[in-house]
Amino acid sequence: METYRNLGDLRPGAILAEDVFANTAHPIVRKGTTLDMEHLEILHLFAIKRVKVEERIVNRVQPEQTAGSTAGTIETDLDQLLENKVSRTKDLHTMYNKAVNEYKREFTSWRSGMKLDIAKVRLLIMPLLETYMEHRKLLVILNEYSNRKEYMYHHAVSVGMLTAALASELEYPKGITLQLGLAGTLADCGMAKVPSQLLEKAAFLTKSEFSEVKKHPILSYQMMQDSPLLRQEMKLAVLQHHERLDGSGYPRGDQGEKISQYAQVIAVADVFHAMTCERVYRSKESPYRVAEMLKEEDFGKFDPAVVDALYDMIGMPVAGDQVILTNGDSGSVVIGNPAFPFRPVVKVKNTGEEVDLTAHRAVSIEKVIG
Repeated sequence: METYRNLGDLRPGAILAEDVFANTAHPIVRKGTTLDMEHLEILHLFAIKRVKVEERIVNRVQPEQTAGSTAGTIETDLDQLLENKVSRTKDLHTMYNKAVNEYKREFTSWRSGMKLDIAKVRLLIMPLLETYMEHRKLLVILNEYSNRKEYMYHHAVSVGMLTAALASELEYPKGITLQLGLAGTLADCGMAKVPSQLLEKAAFLTKSEFSEVKKHPILSYQMMQDSPLLRQEMKLAVLQHHERLDGSGYPRGDQGEKISQYAQVIAVADVFHAMTCERVYRSKESPYRVAEMLKEEDFGKFDPAVVDALYDMIGMPVAGDQVILTNGDSGSVVIGNPAFPFRPVVKVKNTGEEVDLTAHRAVSIEKVIG
């Protein structure tokens, strides 16, 4: 028997009776999944209110058969743990949305001619940097928060968070990590001085139009140049965050050791978030596929140490993880692959076939759902 249940009434062990979508091409959780707390957290994150479940429950907790009060205590503990996790995720998402809205307000003021107030930007981003670095699992799905219409504001906040997380993975001192997060948030503030019709254009930019957009690192640097609230090396990192080690970047075509490592940290965070998001002129890519592209296809453009930090931040799927693939299939990881961390062997749910993703390069992991 199947029935619809409100998310707040669900408990670990419930079995989904239908795929769950959230304005996505593929389900965020597949039919037949036995829900655990990570799944419930994901459903809450995507604001899913009700789902269809089977009446039977898989008991994931196997208490000893003692007094009846023991089972009641375990159920109470599960309820409390779930309540705490859902509450935490809701608080984090609320904090993130508040920061995006506040950044949008600041960006609009810069566009109208107001001076950049770094103190205000620091105030809106610092709580996120401190909090999300403790919950890095959520960083890999920041692209799910974004939308085409308000991409620029989501991008600024997300790049700040990703930059700080990468800096932490690289074991930078906390002061440097927080300064880098602030610099990452401000890296594209100069976009406020670029003609709005270019930023909103749905088609590819012409060569001359792109030349205008490529001025934004210089404009960002100029906007923050006189502020004592950002270290000079961070301002240089903002100026250089579109430079590439092979000299193919902009605005100056710097290469090699002329590019600071701080700029390289922002660069990886910037490209990773941009490529995983849907934008007015392109569809989004899987975060796992983008990380691979930065290491393999764009080899020589980015600092390998920073790309390795991105891999560590994302984390390698391990045996037992439930995954959704870019071709729409879902399954479970059978065995990981340390040589190619995002290309494990996956047992496809519908067919039972074991697919080695190293031999099927056209297919990647779309999402790890627990």
